[in-house]
Amino acid sequence: MENESMSVINVVSLDPFYIPPRGRYPIFFLGVMIYLFAIFCNMTLLALIIFERKLHTPMYFILFSLPLNDLVGITAMLPKVLSDIVTGTRKVYYQLCVLQAFLLHMYGGGVLFILAAMAFDRYMAICRPLRYRSVMSVRTVVSIVCLVWGLDFVLILSLFVLQTRLPKCRTAVMNVFCDNPSLLKLSCGNTALNNIVGLLTTAAMQLLSVSVQLFSYIRILVACIGSRRFKNVSPDLQKIMGMLIFLVNPILNPIVYGLKMSEIRNTLLALVKNKRSG
Repeated sequence: MENESMSVINVVSLDPFYIPPRGRYPIFFLGVMIYLFAIFCNMTLLALIIFERKLHTPMYFILFSLPLNDLVGITAMLPKVLSDIVTGTRKVYYQLCVLQAFLLHMYGGGVLFILAAMAFDRYMAICRPLRYRSVMSVRTVVSIVCLVWGLDFVLILSLFVLQTRLPKCRTAVMNVFCDNPSLLKLSCGNTALNNIVGLLTTAAMQLLSVSVQLFSYIRILVACIGSRRFKNVSPDLQKIMGMLIFLVNPILNPIVYGLKMSEIRNTLLALVKNKRSG
């Protein structure tokens, strides 16, 4: 059956973790706590940026995309995995599998482009302070955010559109969640073009993001050194490693890029103090 061409696939099977029956619920509740903590951190950061007027600046408007993207990534992956663990389910509708894969790849690309945009903003603020307000206008910042999400959407969409030309002859997704390479293995046609486009797209996204970040931070480093601004120098295993990118970043990003920024940290502390005194 798996070697015959199928015109339509309705359901596919995933390759779950092997978890002893006694371990299912402890792992499930641990995963739920991780998920809720990530949601809390990212929602807190979003709320601070939305409701605190002093955070309505170009830097935080760009930063707003980061926790939003993290929420997309962890929500697209973790709830389904946890549900499968506790119910023992291996099946998923093909359309939902494609949607999960698309959102996870959107998340991965979004991280790259958002960090590049944040690096450019810091470059303008530190290296071009006199031109910062004129260059980083509301129109420019909106254009940068639209470019980040638009470019990410178009590049990822192109990968999945290419898959529609291939007939499907398998139903077993050899992963604990759905992604583009796993979906591509369901095809029985020639996938050479898809592999080439996928590699080139990934390389282009990585190269663009890393280039912008390297340029920005090297220029910032040079500017700091030049003006002396330094003040302080401060099989299951494979599946788990594949999941870490969708778990670690959504938890750490709001802490690293949010709470370590003085305005957000001070605003959060002020809100906590006001609530206690009230």
